[in-house]
Amino acid sequence: MQYYRACLWVVVSSWIRPHQARGHSLNIAQLRAFVMVVEQGTFSGAARVMRVSQPAVTMQVQSLEADIGATLLDRGYRKIDLTEAGRTLLPFATRVLSEIEEARDAIAGMSGLVTGRLELAASTTPGQYILPRLLGAFLKQNPEVGVSIKIHDTADVVEAVEEGRAHLGVTGAQIKGSKASFEQLGTDDIVMICAPDHALAQAKKLSVSDVVQEPFILREEGSGTRIVVEDVLRSAGVEPGDLEVVTELGTNEAIVNAVEGGMGIGAVSTWVVDKALELGTVVRVPLPHFPVNRPLYAVMPRGTMTRAADAFMDYLRENLQD
Repeated sequence: MQYYRACLWVVVSSWIRPHQARGHSLNIAQLRAFVMVVEQGTFSGAARVMRVSQPAVTMQVQSLEADIGATLLDRGYRKIDLTEAGRTLLPFATRVLSEIEEARDAIAGMSGLVTGRLELAASTTPGQYILPRLLGAFLKQNPEVGVSIKIHDTADVVEAVEEGRAHLGVTGAQIKGSKASFEQLGTDDIVMICAPDHALAQAKKLSVSDVVQEPFILREEGSGTRIVVEDVLRSAGVEPGDLEVVTELGTNEAIVNAVEGGMGIGAVSTWVVDKALELGTVVRVPLPHFPVNRPLYAVMPRGTMTRAADAFMDYLRENLQD
């Protein structure tokens, strides 16, 4: 442990020492609290992610401001903004914390131990259903890893990985022209569903054009499920703009609930709707091209990944690839 701490100190001392020479005493906890508040947008959000109390986060940021000799955050009633000093410090603080993670990985690699934070970004279906089912066993194998999952639409997941805010992402679609790398991990089936008393529920043979005039429930723009469904409809000769969309919803559960309530028909992942199908509260619409076999993708940075991200990527390959 002493050797470990010494190595970490070597990583950051070149940055911290000039400030100490001017009478300051910056420390890593202060920098981490500052960066986390900026990322989360609130002190309470930073406290939840860091698993400490809000006063502890506030104290660290205040101590950092005292050491720096400048106000770093403009604390509004509902919003926190960076001051000019905060904007200047942020890239330095981010770089120091990144180098510490690299140091942890390098030291852990000497013993084969996987440690550090693993920041995951995932679209709705992987983030709410697939990853939580897999993380338990992974963390038992790697108890020194701390994991957080942030759920976004597919486009925002890719952006988080590109910008380094997430070490790894999982989505149901690729984004053309992105600066991230994609690797298919497995598949997910998307089915069209309706209420049991819906007219389509009793149909024996349908064409895709039969659904154009039906009230349709879609996921929000940028959703991987929506991207896949719209591509399938186009390939069958139906333009998504011709659908009678009654509402756009932000989660798959909301679509299932709306279909159960008789609002219309919708398309969701079998990971989401299996229980409702078993209970009979919704039924599959016997539509050509459905179910859609949708690939699941890992979204990876083009550069070197952390040791924890590498280990989790190997774990996903073992457990999701067909």
